[in-house]
Amino acid sequence: MEILLTLFLGKPLWLWLTFLAIVFVLLVLDLGILNKGDAEIGVAKSLKLSAFYVTLGVLFAGFVWWQIGPEAAGLYLTAFVVEKSLAMDNVFVIAMIFGFFAIPRKYQHRALFWGILGVIVLRGLMIGFGAALVQNYHWVLYIFAAFLIFTGFRMLLAKDDHDPDIANNPLLKFLRRRLNVTDQLHGHAFTVRQPDPKTGKLKLFATPLLLALIMVEIADVVFAVDSVPAVFAITSDPYIVFTSNIFAILGLRALYFALAAILHRFAYLKYALAILLIFIGSKVFVADLLDLEKFPASVSLGVTFAILATGVIVSLWKTRGQPAHVTLPGEPGDDHPARH
Repeated sequence: MEILLTLFLGKPLWLWLTFLAIVFVLLVLDLGILNKGDAEIGVAKSLKLSAFYVTLGVLFAGFVWWQIGPEAAGLYLTAFVVEKSLAMDNVFVIAMIFGFFAIPRKYQHRALFWGILGVIVLRGLMIGFGAALVQNYHWVLYIFAAFLIFTGFRMLLAKDDHDPDIANNPLLKFLRRRLNVTDQLHGHAFTVRQPDPKTGKLKLFATPLLLALIMVEIADVVFAVDSVPAVFAITSDPYIVFTSNIFAILGLRALYFALAAILHRFAYLKYALAILLIFIGSKVFVADLLDLEKFPASVSLGVTFAILATGVIVSLWKTRGQPAHVTLPGEPGDDHPARH
């Protein structure tokens, strides 16, 4: 039993194992019971699943309060809200990727499910590396903060972004050169064995679903470049950073099927996110100027909610009556063949 009390990244090992056990149960419940098979996930079910994950994420804040303290719980909630908000753009890119490869809705959940396993590992590595840097070189926090401020101003001043050019993505071109890829999907399979057109011998082929999965994973790594430093600027506690990241991503995956269809309604949220990044980065310097050991968690949480709420309200008001311009694969209006 003593091994469970051993500290790992500043927290007892049993705290980490408890969280990983919760994630494991959720994933088994998700794929094995709630979404068994290749059934499509409708908007109503998506919203219910998302509400379930958000509730669990908030309840986990109570667990953090109980085991670590109210300050840690406030930091966790702030990080949870920030991470979920910053992942909004990720939803749009995932929708574009699935649209490019013409992945039907009934197979999208499978790709997102296996994608989350990769996210847990990749985010864990990034957070572990970031925690080691911050612990040994405290000045790295100032680099993170400056990067967030720069990113925020760049988002504020940037013109409207064009849709990602997936066809000319260097990684996709590399995968096409290195992998044998089938012309069509083969159900929910990521790989299949079939005769090589040149030799007639059986070879392992990747399907467009595998390419979509890899592109989704890479998209998460790109977005983590913003979100991980943002959470470290809120707190340097690896446990809070990791748990808030994973809970937010779990919930966002469930919300994808409802959110992707109405993402155009949040067109002005990017400005709120830009201001939020500037605030998160600035408070690191403000805390030093005011000679504070830490920026108050309650203030961070309150300002975060205020900024995001304003962005959501303005977006919904400005875009009222506008038709959706993102068509999810598998829905009417999406009839292009799979591209590999």
